[in-house]
Amino acid sequence: MDLPQIESVASPRSRDSLPPWRDDAAWLAGGTWLFSEPQPALRSLVDLSAMAWPDLEPSASGLRIAATCTIAALEAFRSPADWPAAGLFGQCANALLGSFKIWNMATVGGNVCLSLPAAPMLALTVALDGVAWLWQPDGGERFLPMADFTVGPQRNSLRPGELLRAIDLPASGLRRRAALRQASLTTLGRSAALLIATLDESGGFALTITASTIRPMHLAWDSPPSSDELDARIQALLAETWFDDVHGTPAWRRHMTRRLAAKLHQELLA
Repeated sequence: MDLPQIESVASPRSRDSLPPWRDDAAWLAGGTWLFSEPQPALRSLVDLSAMAWPDLEPSASGLRIAATCTIAALEAFRSPADWPAAGLFGQCANALLGSFKIWNMATVGGNVCLSLPAAPMLALTVALDGVAWLWQPDGGERFLPMADFTVGPQRNSLRPGELLRAIDLPASGLRRRAALRQASLTTLGRSAALLIATLDESGGFALTITASTIRPMHLAWDSPPSSDELDARIQALLAETWFDDVHGTPAWRRHMTRRLAAKLHQELLA
């Protein structure tokens, strides 16, 4: 979709050349959502593609994913043998409501910052203890755990003018065993429940619930819970936690979450 009201497009090549932030501006990465519907309040775009950030930077401490890294680049990443949780990259890419053609433009940062309950990159980065690296408009920076990034449907913790530079996944998260389960009302429909469970070498178990809840819910135990303990924790979530839209009622999402959690628990602890 054209955005005929846009008056200017900046293409900075470095942080120093970023234009002063204005309330009628938007960061442009892949643009797959930005150009999908009218944006009447926008007058300016700041195109981040000229920044030329490396898509993926593996190191001994983990993996840095640039906000401008495409879904295709993440899916194609070949991880070290001792990072079994990297197998989630392809699974989360396939959970995205969009064809493989979209993968070549859609970015990890865009999927995260849109903050839809069904955003698979949110599920991935929360489940693996990701940390967001944020650039502030005054030249400062801050780091925010991805578990605290999203606060509600299409609402996140970004402050006016802040820019998501990258997400860091620690090696400790990537070394975990991991499994994913997804449910939708239709075969190729938007996720109505998307769960990821992880298990580390010391027995620490974690369950990340997305799509069925208004924001990612990260439940963790120091040692594997029993199936009853896991189910009780899910049932204890507040009624307003469960998301409600045309893709599923709160009661059905809660039911599917319990079912998928039980399957993940059985798979990882078998």
